[in-house]
Amino acid sequence: MAVIRIDETHRPDLRSFVASANEAGSDFPIQNLPFGVFRRRGSTGAPRIGVAIGNEILDLSACAALGLLDPAGPAVAAACLAPALNPLMALGREAWRGLRLALSHLLAEDSPAVRRDPGLRERILLPMTEADLLLPAQVGDYTDFYASLHHATNVGSMFRPDNPLLPNYKHVPIGYHGRASSLVPSGTPVPRPSGQILPEGASSPRFEPTRQMDYECEVGAFVGAGNVLGHPIPLAEAEEHLFGLCLVNDWSARDVQRWEYQPLGPFLAKSFATSLSPWVVTFDALAPFRAPPSARGEGDPPLLPYLDAEEDRLNGAIDLTVEVHLSTRRMRESGAAPVRLSRGRFRELYWTMAQMLAHHASNGCNLRPGDLLASGTLSGPERENRGCLLELTWRGREPVPLPTGESRTFLEDGDAVTLRGACEREGFARIGFGECTGTIVAGQTR
Repeated sequence: MAVIRIDETHRPDLRSFVASANEAGSDFPIQNLPFGVFRRRGSTGAPRIGVAIGNEILDLSACAALGLLDPAGPAVAAACLAPALNPLMALGREAWRGLRLALSHLLAEDSPAVRRDPGLRERILLPMTEADLLLPAQVGDYTDFYASLHHATNVGSMFRPDNPLLPNYKHVPIGYHGRASSLVPSGTPVPRPSGQILPEGASSPRFEPTRQMDYECEVGAFVGAGNVLGHPIPLAEAEEHLFGLCLVNDWSARDVQRWEYQPLGPFLAKSFATSLSPWVVTFDALAPFRAPPSARGEGDPPLLPYLDAEEDRLNGAIDLTVEVHLSTRRMRESGAAPVRLSRGRFRELYWTMAQMLAHHASNGCNLRPGDLLASGTLSGPERENRGCLLELTWRGREPVPLPTGESRTFLEDGDAVTLRGACEREGFARIGFGECTGTIVAGQTR
């Protein structure tokens, strides 16, 4: 797992000629350089790959056309002309590192390219306010895991109080194959789905709009270089196959889920929409924030050898904090600020992203560039760490009070949910993830 490398691109004293990147609290300083896909607002042209820098977007297509990416090599420059990140993801970590270094030099405060050509800035930068941010990759497959021990224990306690954690949980990363076609970029409205629901006390189900709409606070990892069918990926090599992280909101219809999930697990209760943040923060940018996973402890069963590696035990987690904020329609109309519902830490997952990927490929399953692996709901030991309303309201029994006098057990039409994430560590620049947001709207009925 040679991914953990701190180099000159992480220097805390680096500054960019893009002034907004140097502002305190910016999600996108020059030490971050996350990748995304955008289209100029109002344009019908092909999507373009960009890098977030402060409040602006560096247009990599424009940079490639001007020869500014030549230091990263011709294959990298060609991949940056694509309408999605998949070709770049396929090139592997050395190519990604080379591009990161070239971009760091290009965007530096004393950038030689900008000194030579003062008009260059206008040709390669676009304000974020003038862009539509799209899905960063063409996602062929999406797998959602269940990697939080706290989430699994909380949910199990609601339905199986005497046996909350199933016996396989601490032995195998649990996941299910999600629906890639309904992944949507941040800001996309989320229609309330209808489904089969068995009301309390009823003997037969009804088909109607869900009454228990929920969010799930998650982190997603994009696969970079894939593997050939039939060839597993050893855990020690797993992170060489991971490109970067984004924020994920796996919207869930809890009443539909409760009726349909046995015996095969989630289906229509989750396939109607999953929101992704637009910027992918690379594993290289996150090198200063590596940490040992904190959920596994003494007394846990030993890991099977294919899920155990020394480097993963020491640095397999990332110390990323993700918060969830809610704004109801009444709150927005009254000028009330959004309310923070939860605050979770990514390092408190029981399984690392490398373990999830290694397990996914352990049977020879072929993963491909742009595939998405989501963590499952981020939860922790305290009430404020519960990463969905099912947990936070304990299945609707403990409503969340809001400053307008409203309360919520589950989401109502007009409710906007926003995820925000950031890594912070003394001696390094803060690395932000931007926002993943969605607003519930009334759905169509049959």
